[in-house]
Amino acid sequence: MGKYYIAFDCGTMGTKTALYSIDSARVAEAYRENRISYPRPGWAEMDANGFVENVREGVRECLAKSGINPAEVRGISASGIICGIVGIDENWKPVTPFVPYLDSRSAGEAAWVRENVEPVWIEESGNAIVDEFMPPMILRWFLNRYSGFRKSAVKVVNNGPFVLGTLAGLSAKDAFLDWATMSGWLIGYDAKKRDWSRRQTKALGIPDEILPRIVKPWDVVGFLCRSEAEKMGLPAGIPIAAGAGDTMQSSLASGLFEPGQATDVAGTASIFAVAVKEADRRITEAPGMMFATGTLPDAYFYWSMIRAGGLSLRWFRDSIADRAGDPMFYAEMDTLAADVPPGSRGLLFYPYLQGAGPDMPGACGVFAGLFGVSDRAAMWRSILEAIAFEYAQMIKIYRKCGIPLNEIIGTEGGSKSPLWTQIKADILGGTYNIPTRSEGGLMADVAVAAHAVGDIADIKETMKQWVTFRGRFETDPKSAEIYKKIFEERQSLLEGPMKEVFAALARVRNI
Repeated sequence: MGKYYIAFDCGTMGTKTALYSIDSARVAEAYRENRISYPRPGWAEMDANGFVENVREGVRECLAKSGINPAEVRGISASGIICGIVGIDENWKPVTPFVPYLDSRSAGEAAWVRENVEPVWIEESGNAIVDEFMPPMILRWFLNRYSGFRKSAVKVVNNGPFVLGTLAGLSAKDAFLDWATMSGWLIGYDAKKRDWSRRQTKALGIPDEILPRIVKPWDVVGFLCRSEAEKMGLPAGIPIAAGAGDTMQSSLASGLFEPGQATDVAGTASIFAVAVKEADRRITEAPGMMFATGTLPDAYFYWSMIRAGGLSLRWFRDSIADRAGDPMFYAEMDTLAADVPPGSRGLLFYPYLQGAGPDMPGACGVFAGLFGVSDRAAMWRSILEAIAFEYAQMIKIYRKCGIPLNEIIGTEGGSKSPLWTQIKADILGGTYNIPTRSEGGLMADVAVAAHAVGDIADIKETMKQWVTFRGRFETDPKSAEIYKKIFEERQSLLEGPMKEVFAALARVRNI
């Protein structure tokens, strides 16, 4: 018999499901778009059960495509959104929507915490940031403002564990969170102990009993229950491993193995991660920098996020071009934008469609510099450049702290765009290396599942064998010089006049 594993990644824009063999070959894959609703300006919600249904459909599709014997599936694992939670009742049924990092409803909660709670998380969690997108702030909002939450909610979990627990037929008393996903909460936990910090949860007003237990990513948390097995065409009893957060798994699957390496996870939220040995207070206290524990026991990294990075491209496709669901749109726009010179003919985009955090209150998405010559190709290129400009500000901080970042790994969907990758190499002044396989965290999910059932001995060494690279994008000096000047002007606008513009626009929205 063969050895196969099911992995799925419950991302923001879509859920990816795949079937792998023990040698890391992807035998079959499936993709389903996720639905995001925006009930109010700045709010974002998703249906937790929608992730489950997308996984069920994805598993059925993978089994049909592969033709393998379902009895040969030895393990299941997953990755999911690290900044987003759903409340569940004692029977593992959702009692709230899944609220992801795109949401800013808890801005008031974050402001209260910043003003009233001693930031002990700087030492324990390695983070100084307290922002509205963080799960502890969303949880505080649930506790204080969501009707019926205190009466009906027994636990809160992230979306990956929610789906895994559903497949295993768990009840709330079995609720779990792996230590990597936990660090996506940013505060409320002890990074060295890799467990909740009772000192912090008490200060934050979070009841300990609503928090799930913390487990290792390769811990078996349950077994595929009969009802879910029948829905997917699998035998009951397949071991289910806890998995890990999508950012951690994507970084591991891209080759982020040693301190000093960097990876650009170009997904819905554009995330830039840099591996380190331990927390560095100079980086911790810099705006937008976040510390995390990786999937593996000795892995730590800093990461920064542009909430609506890749989402800006989907927004342009769906809401502006009216081409929702068109798989050819991105490549078509890249072809057109390739003929636009660096700088997009003077057009700047600020990618704050879902806000930008406490350092830029009231921030929103903005196109600046529009003229008649500003066609859709120029607008598209300006969005691509905007994400790279946001990264450039982050990279300045790392380089000041002695991390050169001359080599960067690009992964996730955005890495499939040669134009965008070249733009990033030019703006960031570093070589971009593209892995041979751009499968996000799925490959790491498979390694976790295989390790959980004893089929591989060492996750890190296995990933080093599986990860190879197919391309390098070097910095073009001429374009880099142009972008350097534009970056300086863009930052001067952002740190000056744009703050007043954002404040004025916020007042307009409230009229």
